[in-house]
Order: sequence, then structure tokens, then C-alpha cells
Amino acid sequence: MADLPIIIPDWPAPAHVKALQTTRLGGVSTGVYASLNLGDHVKDQPQYVAANRQRLSPLLPSEPVWLNQVHGIRVIDAAQASCIESADASFSTHKQVVCVTMTADCLPVLLCDQAGTVVAAVHAGWRSLCDGVIEATVHTMPVAASSLMAWLGPAIGPQAFEVGGEVRAQFMAVDAQAETAFVSHGDKWLGDLYTLARQRLQRLGVTQVYGGGRCTYSEAETFFSYRRDGDTGRMASMIWLE
Repeated sequence: MADLPIIIPDWPAPAHVKALQTTRLGGVSTGVYASLNLGDHVKDQPQYVAANRQRLSPLLPSEPVWLNQVHGIRVIDAAQASCIESADASFSTHKQVVCVTMTADCLPVLLCDQAGTVVAAVHAGWRSLCDGVIEATVHTMPVAASSLMAWLGPAIGPQAFEVGGEVRAQFMAVDAQAETAFVSHGDKWLGDLYTLARQRLQRLGVTQVYGGGRCTYSEAETFFSYRRDGDTGRMASMIWLE
């Protein structure tokens, strides 16, 4: 399935760190889930989800360690995972263990260190981002934060992510500089998840940050978007050590 329309992160990761980002294209799901829906929790036909996941198999060294994502900050060791664990991030120091996060507007963050000894995948929706899922992941990885680099996958963009003042206030309560990530929009605010994530990474000492700039909401032909469509599929961001 080498012709599957996927995105390969553009970042200076070591050669044996492998990563990929799926789009909504190249699968068998129909209707609102068309076509490469990888989420088994969104009322799509289970056989279609299984077939879509199978289409990724030629690109992967093993079955990804799928998570039950709950918008929290729990981080698991993917190599030690049992069944489908409830968590929003996973890391691994073992080869051929595939860390994965599924999104449809939330921000996927992939991490690795410059030596290529550890990788991680983070599901950073606004709640988990605000509550510290990136910090929890970086603190769990057994390397110095300054040795890490991050890739920000496709998320809802700053022109589309409208929130109430309470969301802005929650971010600013953690970090005052979050104010710069919000623009007034009538009685609401437009939030920039990419900027918020970069601020958190910068505070941790992670200065090599790549990606960002795509918008799941506005790029309807390429990406699923929960905010845009409600019932919709899920994309996956995956990373592993070869």
C-alpha cells in the first residue's frame, strides 16, 4: 500500500526514527467516515475500520498500541501496555513498538530525542494541552528535555478554533504568555493550538519544534474535523524506533 496518501513529518529526526501521519484518504469507509477512518469508537462499521487499519500494516513494524483517549494527561509505556489503555500519550524506548494518537481537530504531537533512543505520541486536545499532557510526556521520557524535538501534526487552525473566555482564562492561569495565542472574535476568542503547544514546549526546554500550519477544519478534502462535521472519522499520527 505504498500509494497510501500519508504525510511524512519534515523534521531532522534520526534515520531510525520513523513517523507518519494519515489523512482521510485511501480507505474503504463510506459516508461521513470516508474514507481512511482509523477510529473504532465513532460508529463506523467495524469491518471497515479493521480494513483501514490493515492498509497501514505494510508501512509498520507491528500493530500500533492504540489508546482509549480521554482528554487527560496519563502517559503509558507502549511496550508495557495491556489491552486498550485509557491514556492520552505513550512513549517507547523499544524498537518496533508503534506509538499512536488519533485526532480530528485535536493536536497530535510526536516527540523523539536527537540520539533516537526514545519516541512518543501525544493527543493534545485543548483540555489535555491545558492540563499538561505535553509536560507529563516530556517528564516521563528518560532523556533531557533539551535533547528532544517535536513535530506538530494537523489540527484545527487558529482561524477556526473558536472558544469562550473561560478556555482562554484556563490557559492563562497556567502560563500568562498564553494570552498571545488568543485573538478576540466578537464575544468569543480564536485560539491557536500550535502557538499554545510551542509555548509549553519552550517552557520545558524543547526548542526544536517543527510542523504546524495545517488546518483540519478548513482542509475538508484532506482531513477529518469533529468541529466541522460532528460525526466523522479519525486520523492517526504514528512514531516508532526502527
